[in-house]
Amino acid sequence: MAVGTALRALGVAGHLRRVRCQVVGSGQSRWVTRTFWSRTARDGEWWDAFTRAEERLATQAAECASATPPPPPASTEAPERPFETESPAPVSPAAVVPQQRGPERTPAGPSPAYLALARLGRVEPRLALSAADCAVLEELAAAWLDRGVNTDYLTQALVSGLPSQVGSPVGLVRRRLTDKVPPRLPAAPAPGAPGAPARRVLMECTECGAPGEPEALPDGLCRRCRTQAEGPPTATSAEAPVERDIHALVSGLRDLLKAP
Repeated sequence: MAVGTALRALGVAGHLRRVRCQVVGSGQSRWVTRTFWSRTARDGEWWDAFTRAEERLATQAAECASATPPPPPASTEAPERPFETESPAPVSPAAVVPQQRGPERTPAGPSPAYLALARLGRVEPRLALSAADCAVLEELAAAWLDRGVNTDYLTQALVSGLPSQVGSPVGLVRRRLTDKVPPRLPAAPAPGAPGAPARRVLMECTECGAPGEPEALPDGLCRRCRTQAEGPPTATSAEAPVERDIHALVSGLRDLLKAP
């Protein structure tokens, strides 16, 4: 109790403040309480500005810690060559390393849009397409995949609700690829960098430790603790009870008992 009273008095005088800092990083979140001390008594505005500056410094430190340092620049100076008076003539790499035959490049495989069109005949025989038809419709099908849908969604949209007889599979697929193209969804916001700590600074009540903004904690105390510290109003001398004569009161009571 004595320590709490002393800390409360130091906070009211402007020498002490407690600040709660939230640290979030690496999938964990924790609160850290820091106690700041000033030999010179400070008012509430000074501590408010100090808390704001502490929050900015914490944010800048988190950003610097999450940033990857750039690689050191390569040195452009030539290494020293002792006991050498003349630099040798440059030798072409082609003169040293013989011409080698590189691996043959294999042609790129068919695109996912082309494969989805080619498999339509196996899913629905009425939509069997030739290789030329798949090459013509490949660009229209690729526009569907660019809008975020997968090949299963594309196939289901093309084979659902077909008529009993299909006279021109390529014409029907072209019409559906054009008329039933899905809407383009907005890009999702990129998630924050993993491990980048997000900090928040709040001031605490010196008495009970309740967090709050600096404006809500004048003198470092919340409203409840500040009311308890002030205490109930003291009675004035005019309202003080008058001291009574006990002996005179007892004598009066005895006379009342003797009366008939």
